[in-house]
Amino acid sequence: MNRLLKKISEKDLTRYYEAILLPRMIEQRMLHLLRQNRIGKWFSGIGQEAISAGTVLALKSDDLLLPMHRNLGIFTTRDVPLYPLFCQLLGRADGYTGGRDRSFHFGIPEKKIYGMISHLAATMPMADGLALAQKLKNRDRVAVSFCGDGATSEGDFHEALNLAAVWKLPVIFLIENNGWALSTPIREQFACNQLADRAAGYGIEGMTVDGNDLFSVMEAVGEARKIAAQGVPVLLEAVTWRMRGHEEASGTDYIPGDELKKWAGKDPVTHIEKMIQDRFPNKGESIINKSKKNLGDRIGVELKKALDAPEPLSDVHREIKDAGLFRSKKWGVSTQKNPGANLIEKRYIDALRDGLLQAFREDPALVMMGQDIAEYGGVFKVTQGFLEAFGRERIRNTPVMESGLIGAAIGLALEDIPSVVEIQFADFISCGFNQIINHLAKGRYRWMPPLNVTIRAPHGAGSGAGPFHSQSPEGWFMGQSGLRIVVPATVEDAQNMAYSALKDPNPVLLFEHKMLYRSLRDRVSEKAEWTDLERASVRREGRDATIVTYGMGLHWALEAAKTYESKGFELEVIDLRSLAPLDMPAVASSVKKTGKVVLLEEAPRTMGPMSEVESRIIESCFEWLDAPPVRCSSMDTPIPASRILEQSWIASSRLYEVLNRLFEW
Repeated sequence: MNRLLKKISEKDLTRYYEAILLPRMIEQRMLHLLRQNRIGKWFSGIGQEAISAGTVLALKSDDLLLPMHRNLGIFTTRDVPLYPLFCQLLGRADGYTGGRDRSFHFGIPEKKIYGMISHLAATMPMADGLALAQKLKNRDRVAVSFCGDGATSEGDFHEALNLAAVWKLPVIFLIENNGWALSTPIREQFACNQLADRAAGYGIEGMTVDGNDLFSVMEAVGEARKIAAQGVPVLLEAVTWRMRGHEEASGTDYIPGDELKKWAGKDPVTHIEKMIQDRFPNKGESIINKSKKNLGDRIGVELKKALDAPEPLSDVHREIKDAGLFRSKKWGVSTQKNPGANLIEKRYIDALRDGLLQAFREDPALVMMGQDIAEYGGVFKVTQGFLEAFGRERIRNTPVMESGLIGAAIGLALEDIPSVVEIQFADFISCGFNQIINHLAKGRYRWMPPLNVTIRAPHGAGSGAGPFHSQSPEGWFMGQSGLRIVVPATVEDAQNMAYSALKDPNPVLLFEHKMLYRSLRDRVSEKAEWTDLERASVRREGRDATIVTYGMGLHWALEAAKTYESKGFELEVIDLRSLAPLDMPAVASSVKKTGKVVLLEEAPRTMGPMSEVESRIIESCFEWLDAPPVRCSSMDTPIPASRILEQSWIASSRLYEVLNRLFEW
């Protein structure tokens, strides 16, 4: 017999019963509302309640939970108030996302619940970051990340388990194996006997439990927590069954009828009701009926309030503001130059390193993660010496991974630990695209607090490194309103923008041009200073035409300006510095003065960053233009490895031709 049942009291058994009954009764009401077309969609957890409720009952109140869309019982068992919960499920203004996201796509940090996104397994690396935060803070807490059998085929599942194993994190990965993903049976999903068997390959603990037995789940989770708290991650597979479709519209026609009948007999709610009747034969029925009435009354009152609650009101300005960037008290303060400061000569790479070092010295919570960043110092040696200065807890080598690493950084940020993620080459950032676009960028708009995550990405051509080590992918992210994208082009900016990025409360993508690391030198302040990451800079005054550019383009533009000065033309050069947000007032001011503009970028022409700048110039400065804006971009082809081919590919090879055409207009 399960040890929990040996001396269980009527009070405790009733409490456990109501823990799985409450989400069941709520779901039944929601299905009724769905049939009335009062909610748009529902993902049912009927038949799986014992897993959610049993997990919460077995954990400590401050353990961290990362649920999925069949885990209503996590919220109810953690005593989340029903009114805002119902408002969330109904899409009302008083819900946790105010109608901005669907049913279970939300988190409640004060309840230690961190919500899902639709992309399966994406929150599992986040659990690593949350668990690492507990380890760094010496807290007796574990993170529990839920997923279904379908999600175990995703790459983030592998990356999360592997990182947790390597770092010995206090985390439980709980698989709700209900047999079908959406409609694909498990025999077509994996070849091992049980999903928990995979644990051995990662060097972690594997366990399998009957997910329809509340007390078995509680016992298994309790044991898993003891193991995870000792630094051994656990892969816990709860074998269960969902009695309804993946979502209501999909139905269950693909499931054999005899299977549904078999599992109906294992209904966790029915199971515990029988237990109550067996334990208390004279009053069992009364206990059950009383619980149903009490919960029904409670649901009814709060659901009526939620149904009468206001729908979200559309406020365009508020929506744009809330989808954008957080502000801090320091934000908006421009760098104050100190005329008496000591100026010393530095290379771009030295200034970048000094900015990072200073931020790490000032904030002992900062963590850096990436491939080969510790003893090796990174492939470009930017982080050389960091391990010796700050120790292995803060300077953390990782397995080869991008998505899982960025997800872990999000988890750290949710626990107020800022981090720097180094992407070895900017080209590899595509492997973390989902985490950046759907987690980092959308976090503030949905429910998340500030996410202080800085992603460093060495980018750019010029070294003959070919199509996978030379790209300029910064424009890929410009349409994502919750991101800051900065591209330092000078030694001073390398130092100050790196420093300021680590202080910023927002996700920052910091693109560093590889060809500037050791080729660019300047005299700059010994110490990094705060700089406004949203401001463009006029690098050269002029009256005849404007070149708007950023990054390596700045140096091409300044060289061209010197050349054209000898021909009697004065070119103004604007360094955007930031691609998101764009400092369009600075651009517009220059264009209105000169009347002509060249938009210079290293990225390919189609959908490059300057396509957006050009469209905004045409919209806001058309009456001031004396000629059409012209763009100078690299070719719309992959970057060739041959130096000869690369030189004809890159935008700088066409700059003078473009300028001549502009002046001939």
